[in-house]
Amino acid sequence: MACSKTFVTLGMFIIDEFSYTDLEGKSTKASTFEIGGGGTYATIGTRIWLPPEQVGMIVDKGYDFPSEIENKLKAYGDQMWLFRPQNEARTTRAMNIYRGDHRGFEYLTPRIRITPRDLTNTALDRPRMLHFICSPLRASTIISEAEEVEGWNPLTIYEPIPMYILSPNAEEALSLLSIPIMRPISKPLIEEAANRFIQLGVKDAVIIRSGELGAYVLRRKTGGKWVDAFWTEADASKIVDVTGAGNSFLGGLSAGLQIANGDVYEAVFYATVSASFVIEQSGLPAITSSGDRALEQWNNDSPRRRLEALKSRARHE
Repeated sequence: MACSKTFVTLGMFIIDEFSYTDLEGKSTKASTFEIGGGGTYATIGTRIWLPPEQVGMIVDKGYDFPSEIENKLKAYGDQMWLFRPQNEARTTRAMNIYRGDHRGFEYLTPRIRITPRDLTNTALDRPRMLHFICSPLRASTIISEAEEVEGWNPLTIYEPIPMYILSPNAEEALSLLSIPIMRPISKPLIEEAANRFIQLGVKDAVIIRSGELGAYVLRRKTGGKWVDAFWTEADASKIVDVTGAGNSFLGGLSAGLQIANGDVYEAVFYATVSASFVIEQSGLPAITSSGDRALEQWNNDSPRRRLEALKSRARHE
């Protein structure tokens, strides 16, 4: 089956539940639930730039699937979601436990993992880019399955160790290389880590996501450059919740690679803007104006406006 999708994730759709207590276990805030899953955030990060018919994700829909969540997902575009009924099971759920300053995480239901074979003969079959989040062992299995499909050679966007483009955050990068983490983490230390990854054999580019410092892009052939974070220290009130920021960054990166014909440095500007929308609230950003792609807005702002503002800042540095 031919597929018109540019980006498809194998990440699981998760309903995140939240529990807030003090150190003695007394509730400090009412329990809530939100849309979750790294794959979901990556999908929305891509959707900010690409039309819904080019983006895709499987959503395993249990018997307890809330109608308000389904309606919110469909607001981003019906064509994005392949809902698979799981009539005998609950939707995948996870509990995020906040006890004082400590955070815990645990799955409340069995996980339904998704593989390339699940895409076969569906509207998500053989996309140009395939995103997945898993252990290296499982990643090897996913890649082997993809290689079994004749005529399909997707660009893989893999968290945390990609095949072609490596994009950890700063702490992950230093930990992977056994470099001592000295705070505050400096740009020269991040640049050193990126160079080490290239020396270890990363084929194309290393992108280290570095919070308020921005993102460092090192390409094997052309060297390294920094891209600023969209929101700076002066805009601290805009940063509400960074959950999913890294996933949405990689989704925006995928869209940017498509739009910019594979230019990794250019794609990081799109990635940075996608992350800027995700961190402005708890949960996913909202489409506040849709219909005309050129005028589409998220959180009452234009991704294109932010993209041009970020590029203008880079030109004047």
